[in-house]
This record gives sequence, structure tokens and C-alpha cells, in this order.
Amino acid sequence: MAECHSTATPIDTHAKLSADDNAKLQDGSKYQSLAGALQYLTLTQPDLGYAVQQVCLFMHDPRKPHMALIKCILRYVKGTISSGLHIGIGSVQSLTAYSNAEWVGCPDSRCSTSGFCVYLGDNLVSWSSKRQTTVSRFRAEAEYRVVAHAVAECCWLRQLLQELHVLLASATVVYYDNVSAVYMTANPMQHRRMKHIEIDIHFVRENMALGEVQVLHVLSVTT
Repeated sequence: MAECHSTATPIDTHAKLSADDNAKLQDGSKYQSLAGALQYLTLTQPDLGYAVQQVCLFMHDPRKPHMALIKCILRYVKGTISSGLHIGIGSVQSLTAYSNAEWVGCPDSRCSTSGFCVYLGDNLVSWSSKRQTTVSRFRAEAEYRVVAHAVAECCWLRQLLQELHVLLASATVVYYDNVSAVYMTANPMQHRRMKHIEIDIHFVRENMALGEVQVLHVLSVTT
């Protein structure tokens, strides 16, 4: 696909792939090889994280629509061939995280997808796009799990920086676009309704009480 036309996005966010879509591929080894290669590419192009995560869900039994998604990703790569991570030098002043969730996005398992990225100063140092292991009955449940995952990653990075004798003067700010999840971090009265995610709630609030993190609301752009 070296001469293919490029595309502006790596995936169609409105279309949901299913494990039973269309006919099976006659030879799934090519699909698996391409999916494995794209996993390595996410090390320097984190914007491919979600699309590649979706591709890897069907490596055991790929179908024609799944291969079409891989070709879409390759078309996007064609247009962003010069893109990559640029790590700058300078003093480290802050650790900032952005997180989001796709509620019941998988049409087969109805599991949600968690995603976050963490910036050390102006440099992107950690990111993740992963399907949650359990089904969330409420949107707030799925959303809060993402916050807990982002806070856990930030706590690990703060401990690593401390071992390297790099001390952060301010708390880590975790931005999120769901107002309910942000309110749950500050309002203990709502916890009675969310006992099924009580571990995540206590974990986040404990780190907020220690002054390690802050959870703030941020507006998201939907297309």
C-alpha cells in the first residue's frame, strides 16, 4: 500500500466492529503479521493506540471488515509518515494526565474501553488504550475506572521520579470530561450508590487527600 491515498483518521469512530462481521479471511496470518507490526508502531505514534487496540481484539479469528480497518490504519500512517514523539530537554515542573472512556463500546462483550495519556512537562511519557475486564452497568462506573487507572499510573511515575531524585512541587492534575466522575472524587455522599467500585473510589480519594493528585473537569470535543 505504498501508493495508497492517505486518510485523516485511523478509524471510523461511528462504526463498531464485531467478532462475527462478514466472512472469515482465508489466510489470517497476514492479518496477524500486520497487527503485530502496528503494535510496534504505537511506541512512537500513540495516536494509533485505540485503532490498533481494536485490531488486536480479532487476531484469533479475523474477518474482512477487520482487514479493512488495518488498511485504513495503513492509509493514515501513509499521511503521517513523518510524525513521531519528540522528547525535549529542560526542567521537570509538572505531571499531567488526560483520561477518557468509551462506555459499552464493544458490541460483543459490552465492555468499555479505558484510555489515558500522561505528560511529564511537555513530553508525552505514558499512554494506554485498553478494554476493561468487566461490564459496567452505568456510565459513571466505567468513567471512574478510567480515572483510577490514570491515577495509578501517575502515582507510579511520581514514585519513579522520587527514586531518581526528581521531586515535583505540585500535585499531579488528572483531567476528565465527565462531570459525574469528577464530582464522585470530591463528594463522599455519592459513594453509597457506587459500592461496586468502592476500591477505585477509596484509592483515588486517598491520593487526593495526600495531595498527590487533583481530578479536574475538562471540556471534550466531539465530532
